[in-house]
This record gives sequence, structure tokens and C-alpha cells, in this order.
Amino acid sequence: MKKIFFIISILSILLYISGCKKILEEKPIGLLAPESFYKSKKDVEAAVFGAYGRLASEPLYGRQFVCALMFRGDMCGIGNRGTVAARIQVNDFNMDANNAMVSAFWPVWYQVISAANSAEAGAKTLGLAESDINPLIAEAKFVRALSYYHLVRCFGDIPYIDFFVSDPELVKSIGKTKEADVYKSIIKDLEFAKQWLPVTYVSDVRTRPTKATAAAYLASVYLTTADYANSYLEAKWVIDNKATYNYELEADYQDLFRAEKADNIREPIFAVDFKGLLFVGNQNDDLVGPMTGIRNTPQNGFGVNVPLLAVFTTWDAQDYRRKVSFDDSILNAAGVKIPYISFPNEKRPHIAKWRRFPGTANSDGRFSDHNYPDMRYAEILLIAAEAKTETTGPTQEAIDYINLIRARARNWPGNFTGFPVNSSLGAFSKQQLIDLILEERRLELSFEFKRWYDIKRRQLGDVVFKGPNSLEPQPNFTSSRDYLFPIPLTELQNNPNLKPQNTGY
Repeated sequence: MKKIFFIISILSILLYISGCKKILEEKPIGLLAPESFYKSKKDVEAAVFGAYGRLASEPLYGRQFVCALMFRGDMCGIGNRGTVAARIQVNDFNMDANNAMVSAFWPVWYQVISAANSAEAGAKTLGLAESDINPLIAEAKFVRALSYYHLVRCFGDIPYIDFFVSDPELVKSIGKTKEADVYKSIIKDLEFAKQWLPVTYVSDVRTRPTKATAAAYLASVYLTTADYANSYLEAKWVIDNKATYNYELEADYQDLFRAEKADNIREPIFAVDFKGLLFVGNQNDDLVGPMTGIRNTPQNGFGVNVPLLAVFTTWDAQDYRRKVSFDDSILNAAGVKIPYISFPNEKRPHIAKWRRFPGTANSDGRFSDHNYPDMRYAEILLIAAEAKTETTGPTQEAIDYINLIRARARNWPGNFTGFPVNSSLGAFSKQQLIDLILEERRLELSFEFKRWYDIKRRQLGDVVFKGPNSLEPQPNFTSSRDYLFPIPLTELQNNPNLKPQNTGY
């Protein structure tokens, strides 16, 4: 695909499995033109599920996009440098506009957006009462907002389209929308979603958004745009209504990353759903486990996206989250435990979150049954703490949110330890508390595709990649260039209105 959009061509729609919490059961539908396809609310729902199906695909949450985010941060690096060049370029801050990872995920995000736009347009043709159809329109708007939120953070000014495109020639004249205006549109969609989305779904499914999901993403968007007062208000609304939405920190941190428990835990606010061993094209193809974890038989420490050794050695071993996050040993063919320093290939601990308990999957963890959490309650607590501190300085409220998360990290499980210790209000200046919250985010959300966004929004690149305490020294990092990815060259060639290219590419 050479154009920026698969214009309203959705190759397949993933229909909901009746009575099940999974959203992945693939059936082809074809082209979704509002005037010809949409005859009922079920048709609109099918289009929305088609958007979810594209989220759960190899170019996005199945490998390319989320691994690019991990490479870009300071927690992971290339393990096997015999891997494809595109991955090394993303990690080493020396990619150009032909980078294959970026070219893979850019058009698929626009497929998701296209499906959401089609669903919204189709819903409006049905002539139903607002109370009847607006919840589905709100769901389409949420998916669109989610997609643009990722795109705008990665690329800055981008093509923004929120309507059904009936004439493919139109894309040849579409230019870029300013980053600030994209954020305004994201906020508008999320506000509509918060108004009209339901409080819950059958079986309390977390792979469809609720009102609180929209509020959580509003809190995140406001945090990213430094509107800390509104970020706090939205995050606090979620916290104050946690009982209504059945949100809580899971007692055992490991349970968050057990695929077999994914449908029955309360902490996720929104997750992207993969269904084990179901594979059609690149949809539902989850390769994150093989990319990040110990793989091959016998397991031998052969990974591509591997934590930096300093990430492991500087993380206090008393913290249960470190135990959950890493595999630091393997069993060889004879059943003997081998420490990472003796791995035959990459002599570093590997990521365990997506490889240790993949549920129904193949032997390498591919085609897993994970629900990848894009937002969970722990992050809302940290958003509230950061936004509150930015608006009023250190408060006991912010400290309490941090301590809730630290208390969970002391549970090994059923065996409560004394580390990490609780923080105290009088111990921090405002900046020191902000730094503490960012560090808590780094650990709590490790390997969950968040760290790069924190580095970018706080403009920390020169510190984390070039500072004396860098976990991953990156001499190529250039702040004027590397906070944005390049727009794929093929897109610029097909549509010159997308120029200029992002600085430095």
C-alpha cells in the first residue's frame, strides 16, 4: 500500500464472539460504504470491531509499532544485532525516511482511523435517536482519538481526517494538520466519548471503552500537552469513580501479565485483545513475546528487543516488579539452570512480561492470548500524582497515590516485604517529587511501551541518552530531530502536500 490511507477499504472485520470477552473472530466483509453497507446497529458495531482487529495486528500491537516505541526509549536495546537493519536504525537514532518499521505501522494506523470514520458515518445514516446510536458513535470516536494520539506523539503534524472519504483522489490533496489542532480534535472526540459511552459492558470487558476509559485518556492527553489542571481533574474523576467502574490495583503484579487471567482482572482500563493461535494475514499475529523474551528450543537467550544490563542491575532486587519483568536465567536441554551471564547468545536478562505466561500460544510465545494494557489504573494514579504536583506542588494526596503502587510492589505475593518503602511528604521539593513520579512510571510501566512518550513529553533525551547516569548511551541522539519519527518517504512521494518532512530526515 503506497497511499496514506486504505481508503475505506477494510480487508476484514473482526466480529464479536457472542457471550465471550474476546473481540477477535475474523470474517471478511469488504468495502464499507455508508449508503450501501450500514443497515443496522450491528453493522456499525462490526465496523468498530474491525478497527479493534487492526489494532491487534503485527504492524501495531503485535510487533512493529510497540517494539519501535521500546527501541526508542532507554530501557531496551538491540540484542541480536544480526536482526534487520530497520530495527537497529530505530534504536540507534540513525534512521531515515525509508525505515521499514515506520513504513509498516503508519498506514495501518490510518486503516484503524478509516474503519472508525466509516463506522461513524454509517451510524449517522441509520436515523436513530441519539440515545440509541451515540454510544456506538462514541466508541468509533474513541478508537479514532486513540489512533491519532499515538500518531501525533510520534510524528507531530500529521494528516487528520475525521470523515468518510468517498473519493480516493481526495487523498492526493490532503496536507498536514498542526499538532496543536490534532490534540484539540482528540480532546473533542474523547469528550464526546466520555458523555455517551456506557459505564460497563457484558462481563465487564476491558477491550472496549467506557466513560471512565475516555476520562483516563483525557487525563493522559492533558498531561502530554502540559494542561495539568485538566489532567488532574480527569484522573481524579476516574479515581473517585473507581468502584462504579470496578477498577483496582491487582494484588499480585504478576497477574497483570498472565494471559490466562487477562479477562478477569480489574486493573486494565483499556487493552488490545489478541486471541491465542488465531491467525489470518497479519491480524492477531502477536510477535512481541518472541521479539522480547527468551526464545528458541532449547531456550538460549536469543532476543532482539532486550533490556539494557544497567536497567536490570540498577533496579533493586527487593522490588517484586523486577522479578516479574525479567527472566534472568534459563533451563538448558538437560534441565540445568543457566544464569544470564552464561547465556550462549545475548548475555543479558530478557523481558518476561510478554513471554513468561502467554496463555494459548506457540512454543515461542507467538499468537499469544495477551490483552496488552494500553491504560491501567496504576497509570491513572501516577497521572494524578504528577498533575497534582505540577499544579499545587507536593501534597499528601500525590504521595498517597505513589505509596499505593509501592505497597503492591512489596507483595511477593502473599509475602509482604519492606521494599520499596513509602515516601513522605516532607522529603521532596516540587521538582524532586516530579522526578520521583517519572522514575516510578519507568519501573511500574516498564516494557509497556510508555517510556519513550515520557522521555519525549519531558524533553529528557539529552539527559537519559547523553547524561552521566544514562542507562543507554546514545551519542546519535539529536533533540532537534529525534523526538519525531520521519514521515515515510513513499507517502511524501505519493502526496507532496505532506511536505515538509520532519526536521533532520
